[in-house]
Amino acid sequence: MRRLAGTWEGAVQVALAGVVVFYLWTSAFGVTSLQYHRGVAVAYALGVAFLLYRGSRRAPEDGPSWLDLLLVVASVVVAGYWIAQYEGFAYRAGAFNSVDVALGFVALALAVESTRRVLGPSMTVVALLLVAYALWGGYLPAVVGHRGFSLRRVVEYFYLTPEGLFGVMPDILGTYILPFVAFGAFLMRAGVAKFFMDLSIALVGRMRGGPAQVAVVSSALFGSINGSPVANTATTGAFTIPLMKRCGFPPHIAAAVEAAASTGGMILPPVMGAGAFIMAELTQVPYAHIAAIALLPGFLYFLGVGVMVYFEARKLGLEGLPADQVPRLRDVLGQGWYLLLPVVVLVAVLVRTTSASMAVIASILATVAVSWLRRDTRMGPREVWHALVDAGRSSTYVAGATGAIGIVVAVVTLTGIGVRFSQLVLEVSSGSLPVALLLVAAASFVLGMGMPITAAYLVLAVVAAPALVQMGVPLLAAHMIIFWLSLDSNVTPPVALGAYTAAAIAQADPWRTGWNSFRFAKMIYVMPVLFAYTHILMTGTWQENLWAAVSSVVGTVAFSIMSTAYFLVRTSLVEWLVLAAATVLCFIPTLATDLAGIGLFILVYLWQRRKLLRHPEQAPWQAGVPAESVVD
Repeated sequence: MRRLAGTWEGAVQVALAGVVVFYLWTSAFGVTSLQYHRGVAVAYALGVAFLLYRGSRRAPEDGPSWLDLLLVVASVVVAGYWIAQYEGFAYRAGAFNSVDVALGFVALALAVESTRRVLGPSMTVVALLLVAYALWGGYLPAVVGHRGFSLRRVVEYFYLTPEGLFGVMPDILGTYILPFVAFGAFLMRAGVAKFFMDLSIALVGRMRGGPAQVAVVSSALFGSINGSPVANTATTGAFTIPLMKRCGFPPHIAAAVEAAASTGGMILPPVMGAGAFIMAELTQVPYAHIAAIALLPGFLYFLGVGVMVYFEARKLGLEGLPADQVPRLRDVLGQGWYLLLPVVVLVAVLVRTTSASMAVIASILATVAVSWLRRDTRMGPREVWHALVDAGRSSTYVAGATGAIGIVVAVVTLTGIGVRFSQLVLEVSSGSLPVALLLVAAASFVLGMGMPITAAYLVLAVVAAPALVQMGVPLLAAHMIIFWLSLDSNVTPPVALGAYTAAAIAQADPWRTGWNSFRFAKMIYVMPVLFAYTHILMTGTWQENLWAAVSSVVGTVAFSIMSTAYFLVRTSLVEWLVLAAATVLCFIPTLATDLAGIGLFILVYLWQRRKLLRHPEQAPWQAGVPAESVVD
């Protein structure tokens, strides 16, 4: 992203703040009309791609080139023409004039170029391959082929109908993403960052591996309102990663913990990266219900990461933070408790009205109001302005996916490949749900290499959810499966944007960081299986739901210990296999298997305790080995 200076920085700030204000206004007073709501979002998405992202390494860093400005003007013209001619398109459907089609070609070129600049070459190749598929799909086998379409027809469908560039993505961008990112930006400007960090240190700082536990808790708090794993990693990691390194964690482990914890913020209510609101739109299930059932899986994810961190610290012989570096919980809450009130307002309004627009406006107003309870957090006009600019700038990466998603949705809808993909999953899996889950996971990993998480979920939900539903998975469970799997490429090489961001802060090897972040975040792959087979989404009786929660907690702890290969002392191969069996048994939704799994877990604990009593020197933390000697 460019580092603009001088006049250009001021002009871009005005544009970014103006767009955010427009969508906050529509959230408060209602959408004026569909064409303005979507058209402004497309102009913003394309325009910022050319203003803030360079087209090449030789392009100027401190301001746009003449070519960039030409592309910005073209973006505004394309969006403005669509707004002005929206009703006219309906009247001349099937007989579009030459200006309509010419601007459609321009819009397609702008979408591809904005994708290249913001999302990189991988997603650009995917977009171009989809266009090629729309043109020459008639030459492919029947299972994936179609009759083929002319380039003019593809362009018309992409630009002149509400199923392409001006389809679902700009609607979601203006309705959910920009307003909720603005809420997070206002909270940050009100001082919630320091409060969340101090609260995390007070809660878990003295635990074994305290700095890493602080990363887990603070990332959960930040992520629940932030919605961007990369931004979360950069925000919390700037503090937690150096702290972990000072306390003895190897750089690649410190970075991996932060990346895994920050990724989990996307699955924790109330915001969930706007995913919960999109899920509510697609499934017609109230947001309050989605947020409620997402709590337990989100807790289990962070429990898994926290347990792994705890035993990783035991393995390294590391302690928590000294008592003089840990503030008292009472003091932290006494100074910053009021900063939690906007989150309470958000949840309360969402539960009572199910209106995301009203909830976010009420929460932002509450944030400004409560900031005046203390002199050092008061938000005046300057802080409000910076919050608006921060929101517009923070949304540019997600907005950059608008063109790519427009191409994907247009081609999927025009060619019917979504239905064919579902049929292909059913045929290849031969009706086997585990195989189908693997296919969906592979598809989400490929999409996630080039798309933001929310965008990848949106696309995959359109093409893959029907296949899972046909195999007997409840609709909401199918969407939760896809949403969780959409997180994987953030912490899994070769892309792993979150892991590589953390590695840059830690000055660690990106590849080692990526694979260790994958290790800490393995619950991303476990939880979708539980969604498909158990009552973890509260789908049974209250007794079944309660027991599913208990057995899942034990299974998660066993799985985390197994992943670390360390319990009270290092696990032997036999102990590791028994823990693996305990994990599987606890996750199978029957009382007998759950009891057997819990029994095996207790057996390993007793056996390890016996080993520790006989050979205390096997445990670095027990033998008092300094952290530095273990790390080296």
